[in-house]
Amino acid sequence: MSWDVAIIGGGVVGTAIARELAGYQLRCVLLESADDVGTGTSKANTAILHTGFDATPGTLESRLVARGSALLRGYAERAGIAVERTGALLVAWTAEQAGSLDAIAGKARANGYAGIRSVSAGELYEREPALGPGAAGGLRVPDEWVIDPWSVSLAFATEAVRAGAALRLGTRVTGVSRLADGGFALAVTPGGAPVRCRFAVNAAGLASDEVDRMFGGDGFTIKPRKGELIVFDKLARPLLSSIILPVPTARTKGVLVAPTVFGNVLLGPTAEDVADRTDTATSAAGLSALLAAGRRILPALGQEEVTAAYAGLRAATEHADYQVAAYGHYVRVAGIRSTGLTASLGIAEHVAGLLETAGLPLRPRAGGERAVPRMPYLGEAGRRPYQEAERIAADPAYGDIACHCEQVTRGELRDALASDIPPTGLDGLRRRTRAMNGRCQAFYCGATVSALLGPAELAEAGRRRARLRQAEPRAAESREGNSRKAEPWAGERRAAEPRVAGPAREAGADPEAGTGRRRGPAQEAGSARNAGRAPEPDPAHETEADRGR
Repeated sequence: MSWDVAIIGGGVVGTAIARELAGYQLRCVLLESADDVGTGTSKANTAILHTGFDATPGTLESRLVARGSALLRGYAERAGIAVERTGALLVAWTAEQAGSLDAIAGKARANGYAGIRSVSAGELYEREPALGPGAAGGLRVPDEWVIDPWSVSLAFATEAVRAGAALRLGTRVTGVSRLADGGFALAVTPGGAPVRCRFAVNAAGLASDEVDRMFGGDGFTIKPRKGELIVFDKLARPLLSSIILPVPTARTKGVLVAPTVFGNVLLGPTAEDVADRTDTATSAAGLSALLAAGRRILPALGQEEVTAAYAGLRAATEHADYQVAAYGHYVRVAGIRSTGLTASLGIAEHVAGLLETAGLPLRPRAGGERAVPRMPYLGEAGRRPYQEAERIAADPAYGDIACHCEQVTRGELRDALASDIPPTGLDGLRRRTRAMNGRCQAFYCGATVSALLGPAELAEAGRRRARLRQAEPRAAESREGNSRKAEPWAGERRAAEPRVAGPAREAGADPEAGTGRRRGPAQEAGSARNAGRAPEPDPAHETEADRGR
């Protein structure tokens, strides 16, 4: 079989490109070396939906971040992906930093972002009373938001396979041969016939320079930059309402403090150049430095409990801009670094244009408008299954909570296992449901959740994934999860409840009152199967992310 386009790399950028191209009359295949989409840089970032206000004006990154940001905001709403409109405050802590604020605001306007404005030290403390002492002033960026990063890659890939794209997981490209017609034969492991294609797109992230050399390129080298991050318990969430950004330096955007859509607080990242492209280990030195920075920015963080720590690698290069270009029938997409999540749809649109210019005809598929999948809503600011009495009455599995920290039900776990792109392990199940990402880190629920991934379930997931290896348009199925029809409650949002620091933390107060948590029918019912159990731990979530600032 020969493909029109092979996309190498199933991170947020590769899946966005697959989604874009699947909307045309093309035979496309997405090749990913891992056993799931979005498992590399795309799962370990700060999960911020950027405006691009601080990009270098005139660069490809500036243009594609701005375009991608506009596209992703609309896409997330249609797909039911959790987003919170927190806004950001860029805080100057010294006179020197304060002196640079006008230039940063000028850069934002040069990038086409007019929403930025100056704020005084007094207004900073009015907006964020828990800020540490000494803030000299800042900038308000109201359109910097936080997003659920895991569901983005999965939504892109789901839309692509429903439109007929093939997805080959566990498939690594090891060599490239050029064909007489200008196309390519891609050698892959595990062994098998080469993947033949007319056009190829390299979106391999941390391996993009290695893949580029297979195609004869040598214009850049990936220099991995590790960012460590700390996730604080949900009880820390009332401490702030905005993303708190530092004044950036020439090398890094610095350490930020941000809310997450999952109800936690995120601190980080560090910025360390590493040689090992698999080095995602955290370090005592890195975490110590982050905690010290956190105490300066938000002193009360020092009294909060840490739920988790993680590290991600971003694909930095020796160049300041994205490395996106077409060479005949080959397009490289590299050096995306920390803005890939936001820019992904803009990059995909740009790559489609490059391919068309190179001779690939782009004829829209019959049927007109793209069918955006409705994803399970994983945020804290909207309703989730355990809060829906009508849903529980129709299917009691949505009232049977398996992970109490994150309030994940057996119904949601079942849906994830039956979705278009099912997980084959616990990590994939975490990213699709939030299960095991809370304060107890699977201590209480690990056995229950693991039991759902028995031999029969894994075998069925394997069969479903095998079907994804062939290009075949498919209609959305009626079951729940990634394949479900959009019910009235799917992704339904309401404004986040007021978060009050202080009284909710005092003895005798409802431990959920200060976290924005709402009790649902599954909790109020006090079902017999939960009677007599010890109190469950307070919820918290390990936020993973894709852009390591």
